[in-house]
Formats: sequence, structure tokens, C-alpha cells
Amino acid sequence: MSKPIVLQLGADIRWNHDLHSKFQDAFEIRRSYSMSRPEFIRALKERQFGDFFAIYRPFWNTGGEMGNWDEELVSLLPDSCKVYASAGAGFDWVDTAALAKKGVIYCNAAAACTESVADAAIWLIISTFRQFSWSHIAARTLDADAFVDANRNLAMVSHNPNGHTLGIIGFGQIGRRTAEKAFLAMNMKIHYHDIVRMPAHLEAVSKATYHKSMDSLLAVSDCVMVATPFSGETLLNASLLAKMKTGSRLINIARGKLLDESALVDALRSGKLTAAGLDVHYDEPNVSPELASMKNVEMMAHNAGASVDSHIGFERLGMENILSFYKTGKAVTPVNAHLVAKATGSKL
Repeated sequence: MSKPIVLQLGADIRWNHDLHSKFQDAFEIRRSYSMSRPEFIRALKERQFGDFFAIYRPFWNTGGEMGNWDEELVSLLPDSCKVYASAGAGFDWVDTAALAKKGVIYCNAAAACTESVADAAIWLIISTFRQFSWSHIAARTLDADAFVDANRNLAMVSHNPNGHTLGIIGFGQIGRRTAEKAFLAMNMKIHYHDIVRMPAHLEAVSKATYHKSMDSLLAVSDCVMVATPFSGETLLNASLLAKMKTGSRLINIARGKLLDESALVDALRSGKLTAAGLDVHYDEPNVSPELASMKNVEMMAHNAGASVDSHIGFERLGMENILSFYKTGKAVTPVNAHLVAKATGSKL
């Protein structure tokens, strides 16, 4: 019997060679390498990759040349395709509902970058409490006056995170791991809001307090961190930012479009918020000029999950998802299994 086909998008495997050998033993690997959207659409229509069983995208910065996976692309997948495993934690670029209607399980790789994102979140939290962005910029300008200004005046607006309340919106793996680090290393009080309450043993690690209402979370938090997937709508708008504690801080390590940046600018200028830490931005790769000009805003270029360790994990977890689904009918990190079950009447 011929082996099931796996369509691999993007670059070659770099790290997990032993696992990839087993992967090759189980599947016939066909490659798209780098294709523009029109080229990829034509290849799918002409069935150049055959009746593939799975799609494997091991890296987030390659294999995405065809753009967003919307209804146009999903509709062209062969009926034989059952699982799509991709690098990265976020999945706002893929229509998981459309995949579900097609009977395709989508698997992300948030587990592989949890440690890296949580580390970056802690750095942003510390920086917004201590106003390190101001000090960092002042030193790098090589301007003596700027140096003296930061050296003399930063202390009056700088605080230790210790003992303050960290409110986390989205208590998934990344939110929980950040909570653990903040609780254990900085003795922060952990509060969180999510659609459902986590089991008691997961709350116990960081002594986390659950808020069914986001309003109540915002009201008690000295620092609010956004760590929830983007569902297509802005999460924090002007009205919700107004419900935050005066003088509090905001961290976003999720997706830029979850936050109304104009409202954030207003909240920072008015003093409603004292600082913000942003790994992600609304219109990437374009950054808000207003936010970039503020000394009390720490910024990154969407690098929170970017580490060699994350990439090794992305590569490995994608193969593990496909192998597991092939052998057991269940993926390791499915995102839309509930939607597939509803659409197909199956139990996944």
C-alpha cells in the first residue's frame, strides 16, 4: 500500500531529524516550498500535490506565502485532507471554522512557545512597573541631557512589581505560565478572567483568583495582561480601558487587533494608565507613531515567542500532531476539534 501524503509548506526541517525520519517512514512528504497565493491556488486546483492526508507547516516565518487560509483556499483542499498542523500560537490567519466544515482538524503549537512568551511577558511587566523603556532609550541616544533626565527623574515614577495584582485575560498555557513566574519570582497576586474557570489544581499553582466578569478583573488589577486568542473583534476598547484602575498598566502579548490603540494612546496621555508593554501591534509591521514616541511604552517587534527553543518545539509538535492523528484519530493540540465534531457528527 502507498503511504499517506503529507504536504509540507515552507523550508526544510532543521532540528528534529530523528523524528523526521520516523515521519518519512510513515508518510510520503510532498513539498510546496515557497509559493505565492496564485501559484498555490493553481497547484491545488490542478491537484499537483495529490490527495494529501495532512498539511505540515513547521515554521511561522516560512510556508505562509500564500496568505490567509480563508474559504477560498480551504474550499480547494482535497476531501482526503484531515489535519493541518502549523507552527505558532495564534491562528487568526486561518479560518478554523471553514476547516471544520471541510472536516479538517487544525492544530497550533502554543505549547512549544509557552516558556518564551511567558519570559517576554515577565520582562514587559517588570519594564512597565520600573519604566525601563525610558531609561533604555535615554542611554542609547548617547545624549547626556537625556541620560541625566532619566537618571534623576525615573525613580519618582518607578515601582517594584512585588505584591501588586496582575490581572490576566485568558488563562491558557501562556497565561498560566506567566502567572506562575510572576507569583513565584515577584510575589504578585494573580487574578484572571476566562470564558470558563480553570480546575482548582491549575489555579493553586499561582493561587489565582477567578473573575467571571472582565469588569471586576479590570477594577482590581494593577497590571492587566492580554493573553487570549483573537476571535475577530477588538477586546479592549475605550469603555473597558476606562474601567481599569487609575495608574495601572497594560501588557499585550496576544494579538494587536485585540486592543484599540487610539484608546490606549488617550488613556496613557490622560494618566488613566501609567505605562504599557506591547509585543504585538494593530497594523503589523507598522507601529503606532504615537505609542512609539512615549517614554512609558515598552515595545517589541512581535518577538515574544521567538527563540530557537520555540522553533525546535514548533517543528516537533507539528509532526507529533500528524502522527498522533494518523495512529489514534486524535491530535495532540487541536484547536477546532469541537467544531469538526459538530460539523461531522464525530467524536474527536
